[in-house]
Amino acid sequence: MKRQERRGQVKQHIKQHPALFAVYLVLRLIVIGLLALNLVQGDYESAFICALVLLLFLVPAFIEKKLRIDIPSVMEVMILLFIFAAEILGEMRSYYQQYPYWDTMLHTVNGFLCAAFGFSLIDILSRNKQEKFRLSPLYMALVAFCFSMTVGVVWEFFEYGMDCLFHTDMQKDTVVHLLCSTKLDPTATNQVVVLENIHTATVNGQKLGVGGYLDIGLHDTMADLLVNLIGAVVFSSIGYVYVRRRGEGRTGFFARHFLPKLTEEESN
Repeated sequence: MKRQERRGQVKQHIKQHPALFAVYLVLRLIVIGLLALNLVQGDYESAFICALVLLLFLVPAFIEKKLRIDIPSVMEVMILLFIFAAEILGEMRSYYQQYPYWDTMLHTVNGFLCAAFGFSLIDILSRNKQEKFRLSPLYMALVAFCFSMTVGVVWEFFEYGMDCLFHTDMQKDTVVHLLCSTKLDPTATNQVVVLENIHTATVNGQKLGVGGYLDIGLHDTMADLLVNLIGAVVFSSIGYVYVRRRGEGRTGFFARHFLPKLTEEESN
């Protein structure tokens, strides 16, 4: 009986969200195909990434079931595409190297989505429809912004830890032609020494051959946090207007596609 009920629920969910199911099915088939191909070729690292992606695809459904919340289809599609773009295209297909703004785009989307989760967090925890619009719109927008930025900072901590402990390069290097440092001050009086027009750099007697000084992740980290901030500000502003107008108008229509909410059974 339970199996039949579950099958019925799955069929009902597919009927209600056909576009979401189509995206999920297509992406999953692509990843399964890549997993099989990588296993045949003996590329076990890529196979592990594929297995991880398949697991991550299940996270939205797991959250909906365990926390009894409803993630809007538009947002869920964006999450699935985000995972695919970050791991399959970014890591396996080297889009991070081939397209300089690929990582920037993903961090911007991450800031936007995390702000949406942060904005709905208060409403989900309150579990009371009557309290939905009693909180200050500015307060809810601030919570959304802080939540998104916290996630972004923690992720940068993770990247830094991976680079230090496992010698990865998650914090991508940047070629720069200007260096300002007090470490180069021969008088040790905290004077800033500026080196301009840097075109070559030598390490242990060997030229790097990158056309300048190789930054070790600072620029990448700050750029990631900046675009995360932009994404967070965009949705926090949308959420602010959404609360002020009581969810009405075009802003309300747009925001509802990105705001997880309690299921009807749980909210009653």
